[in-house]
Amino acid sequence: MTRIPRHIAIIMDGNGRWATERNKPRSYGHQAGVETVRRITSECVRLGVKYLTLYTFSTENWNRPTDEIAALMGLVLTSLEDEIFMKNNVRFRVIGDRERLPEEVQEKLRETEQHTEKNAAMTMVVALSYSARWEITQAMKEIVTEHQQENAVPLRPEMITEELLDRHMQTNFMPDPDLLIRTGGELRISNYLLWQIAYSELYFCDTYWPDFSEHDLQKAITSFQS
Repeated sequence: MTRIPRHIAIIMDGNGRWATERNKPRSYGHQAGVETVRRITSECVRLGVKYLTLYTFSTENWNRPTDEIAALMGLVLTSLEDEIFMKNNVRFRVIGDRERLPEEVQEKLRETEQHTEKNAAMTMVVALSYSARWEITQAMKEIVTEHQQENAVPLRPEMITEELLDRHMQTNFMPDPDLLIRTGGELRISNYLLWQIAYSELYFCDTYWPDFSEHDLQKAITSFQS
């Protein structure tokens, strides 16, 4: 393949419906979804993708039943034990409101980021307790706070630029996505990377995330290339 997207963002949708259709609990679908993450991560590395950003848990997901949230948090912990990062030379990063996460999850995220920080083949970014509106609001708060701490003059409208906002986004360490993929058949963005996907190609497919294959990824990239 030529002209591989440098950055692919994915909304991994359909885990719950996939499990329901098999008369299984939703947590079974999330576990199957982790297996798909492993496969798609390896394939992205093989193809030469440099950044893969996965929408794992939105701020809206905190409204889900407590047992499902607990299962998801447990899955985050166990999936981070996976050596996929070292085997594939993948660096791990997190964006989102970490303070809402359980302390043991926060600690495991820090450990994994530190453990993989020298890996260079690809960066996998997990959007956890994340929403784009939260991110943009947070960026504005940081800009105002930083200005008040460093300047005696008030913050003026002309000081607010796209470049300034970019620097305060959680994603300031990577380029904007070239391609956004959503699985599961829904045709919406769901409050994901709204600032960053202004010029991204959008690709929607009906396949539930647990069934999303390397071939499905290649089809999405072929669509991007055309």
